[in-house]
Amino acid sequence: METLAIALLAFFTVGWFVLAGADIGTGMLALWLGRNDRERRLVLASFAPLFLGNEVWLVAAAGVLVGCFPALEGELLSGRLPVLVALLTGWILRDAGLWSRGRGPGSRWRAGCDAAVAGGSWIVALSWGWLLAALLTGRPYAPATGPTAVLTALAVAALFAAHGLGFAALRLTGVPYERARRLVGRAGRPWQSFALTGVLLAALPLWAGSALPLAGRTASPATLGLLVPALLVVTPPLVAVQAWIWHAFRHRVTGPSYL
Repeated sequence: METLAIALLAFFTVGWFVLAGADIGTGMLALWLGRNDRERRLVLASFAPLFLGNEVWLVAAAGVLVGCFPALEGELLSGRLPVLVALLTGWILRDAGLWSRGRGPGSRWRAGCDAAVAGGSWIVALSWGWLLAALLTGRPYAPATGPTAVLTALAVAALFAAHGLGFAALRLTGVPYERARRLVGRAGRPWQSFALTGVLLAALPLWAGSALPLAGRTASPATLGLLVPALLVVTPPLVAVQAWIWHAFRHRVTGPSYL
């Protein structure tokens, strides 16, 4: 059960980084890819049908961490209030911008929501970099500080942006697509860039998680015996629904729909 709990935590975490990394990265570049109201609506429509489903993976990963590794969860997150507050603030700002864009009057309102989406996406990406910096430097229980934390946060954010750029090149049309394609490069195909950054994002939490003593910090056998089988039952439908959503919205976006 202990091995299965670790595998489930890794699976859900990797799933979130690869799938949600696409909409976060695209949101980070929304103001550059879209230069006017219609273009920005097109950019947001490229990931709007997917972002709620992608967030389920992080909820599942958090549930596994809290339920199967309660002692580790307390030790890992204690003393990290600033980065957690920044992460949640960016998340709320981004989602509020997405939900509110079409519910207010005027172009200034929409421009403010677009800025909230882009700014919130950058805060989320940088906060994850800051949070992972401690794990990647081998100090999982101490908040990362100094130049190493700054450089790690910027590198992780850049990886999110590159992943979003590849996703945008696969989903967009028109002028926003041309801007994304220009940065991705014309030598290769957009899916190659997206696949490469997806592999790197998948490796990132696995590398960071190797610094954690997961094997020795699980919950009691009785708790694992209850939670792990339940998670194994829920996981296949989750994967199936996620696969269906990505398949249903696999085509390029040609209009500002879904919002």
